[in-house]
Amino acid sequence: MNTFLLLNGPNLNVLGEREPSVYGNTTLAQLEEEIVALGKLNESEVITFQSNHEGELIDKLHEANKLGIDGIIFNPGAFTHYSYAIRDAIAGIKIPVIEVHISNVHARESFRHTSVIAPVAAGQIIGLGLIGYTLAFHALRDMKKGRD
Repeated sequence: MNTFLLLNGPNLNVLGEREPSVYGNTTLAQLEEEIVALGKLNESEVITFQSNHEGELIDKLHEANKLGIDGIIFNPGAFTHYSYAIRDAIAGIKIPVIEVHISNVHARESFRHTSVIAPVAAGQIIGLGLIGYTLAFHALRDMKKGRD
């Protein structure tokens, strides 16, 4: 059985409330429930975690490495654009990470156009709404099959 981590960064705890015209009406709890169910359908476990605090996200990345997590679906939120500490944590683990963004960051403010995470991520899914999380799950599952 594969184990994946669904990791969400700052402000995603108010998903469904914050800027619904950009992020939609689905709550984080609903999203997590959907991805956990997708995992079960695919004989995989999905562990979920969200934090508004950079250090907690870094701790979770380190913990995932120690636990032998098979892949990480990660929406780092605004940390995407400036957190070299999170970037270094990802670079320091042996787990593929797919960076996910609900909105098309390249169609938004210019500060959102750069990701310091991208160079150390296995891939990015941007601007496809919440389906990006589903696509990331399938990509990680397929990557894992390729590694076995």
